[in-house]
Amino acid sequence: MLPAIVFRQMHAGGLHHGAATTLKHVLGVGGNSFVNCLNRYAAATGFIRISFLDINQRRNWDVARLRLYADAKKQSLHLRTLQGRDILQNAIDKQRAEFIERKNFLVDDIREARNKVQERVREKIDEIREERENIMTIPNMLTISRAILSPYIGYVIVQGDYTMGMSLLVIAGITDLLDGQIARRWPSQASKAGSFLDPMADKLLMGSLVISLCYSELLPMWLTGVVVFRDVFLIGAGFVIRYISLPPPKTFSRYFDATHVTAQLEPTFISKVNTGVQLATIGISLGAPIWNYLDHPALHGLWYLTGVTTVAAALSYVINRRDTFKIIHKK
Repeated sequence: MLPAIVFRQMHAGGLHHGAATTLKHVLGVGGNSFVNCLNRYAAATGFIRISFLDINQRRNWDVARLRLYADAKKQSLHLRTLQGRDILQNAIDKQRAEFIERKNFLVDDIREARNKVQERVREKIDEIREERENIMTIPNMLTISRAILSPYIGYVIVQGDYTMGMSLLVIAGITDLLDGQIARRWPSQASKAGSFLDPMADKLLMGSLVISLCYSELLPMWLTGVVVFRDVFLIGAGFVIRYISLPPPKTFSRYFDATHVTAQLEPTFISKVNTGVQLATIGISLGAPIWNYLDHPALHGLWYLTGVTTVAAALSYVINRRDTFKIIHKK
């Protein structure tokens, strides 16, 4: 910085007239005006205020040098301003680059998460599609027709038309034999849903027959209770297995969607034997009033045999519960 210049005062009252005239002749301004200018310049640029002027050293005063120095300081200030501007711009550019980098990282992370979610959704859709199967097969149609026919057979028996009831029972038995034979001979007609539909239809037919026969006093009350209890137990177990095997989301529509197969039922051997014994008992009991052998001892013995096989079939499902059904998982 320019050093402070302190000028000596030659007179106590201020500058004399000759000095002022000389300053005016040399610098083109009055002495007081020149001092004021220097004072203002010093105050504006941070120099020490000039209070005195040494007239004896006026000729050594170089105004051009002062102007050059002021221009140099002005140029230095301008350079520092440019340098500060460059530093600020570099800092802004650096922050912008870091922000863009963080933004790109966040966008990539979001895109990756979205792709994972989409892939997971596609896997779930494929899984649901793979679990669905065609249930509109001939065996299933026969099974459904037998289930629809069952309440009507019970109604006919209650009305006392035993001959008509026997004819409808024979038709129901034929549909039961045909659906199994068709499913075994033609694999394209087999379905996992049929493993549940067929026993459900059998239980509905058996329940309708035993209740109607008990109402007509052609079947004892205790045997009716055993058969109905066993069927209700198996139907309830089927609903529980359906709920356990159904993958999330466990919605009401998916639960009752027959095309969405989640488990396959494997009946036990004693259960197959019991089904045959029950059908034989129902048919023979229904034929008793037609062919007049009511209260025959052989008929009573058949009733007890049916009760024993029914209880044994129910116990076989409880004991071998791990082998009676299979939950279908995606491969």
